[in-house]
Amino acid sequence: MQRKSWELDFTAEPDGVAALRGVMREHLRNWGLHNVIDDARVCVSELVSNVINHVGSGTPATLAVAMRDTHLRIAVYDPDTRTLPTLTNTGCDAEAGRGLALINAIAVRWGVELHVDRKATWCELATGLVAPQRHLESASVTRAEVLLGLYSGPHLPAQPGTSRLGSAIAEKAVVDVVTDLLHWLRAHGCDPDEVIDRAQRHFDAQAERTA
Repeated sequence: MQRKSWELDFTAEPDGVAALRGVMREHLRNWGLHNVIDDARVCVSELVSNVINHVGSGTPATLAVAMRDTHLRIAVYDPDTRTLPTLTNTGCDAEAGRGLALINAIAVRWGVELHVDRKATWCELATGLVAPQRHLESASVTRAEVLLGLYSGPHLPAQPGTSRLGSAIAEKAVVDVVTDLLHWLRAHGCDPDEVIDRAQRHFDAQAERTA
């Protein structure tokens, strides 16, 4: 699973926060990090809201997302190097100051970086990965990799998504496995289409629980 760093320039406005949350959701789905989507979206909202509230609506800003070892790093850059975010003690009913407190509760760590012409307020989330480019460990994925290894032998790369060739080899192995299973079902008097429909519903239900 190749997770390349990315950046998105935007204008910090209240109406644009939802779109940024949506972009974050789609990228994390593509990265296979379904388990941190909710926390990451909260962090994006709070980091952007911090710019809107303390620097000003309409401020040009940048959202930057990257992997730092096995942690997900989310940073929002803005051009104001004088106004530094600070964590304050706020009551449950306070209208201001809750953003960083929420990030502090969710993230493993957070901070502020000063550059010549801008600053970055960032946070890092634990992903549960065992290595930066690996997938999340699960029994289903582990069983599938064992099965695919029987079909492709040493040709199946340890990280199929890191190259076009690796992805092509992995996808071919998946197609071969599914095709043989369909032949097995028909040979044993089962309806392949019905089984596929049941498998799809089962997969969708599991995916919804982890999305």
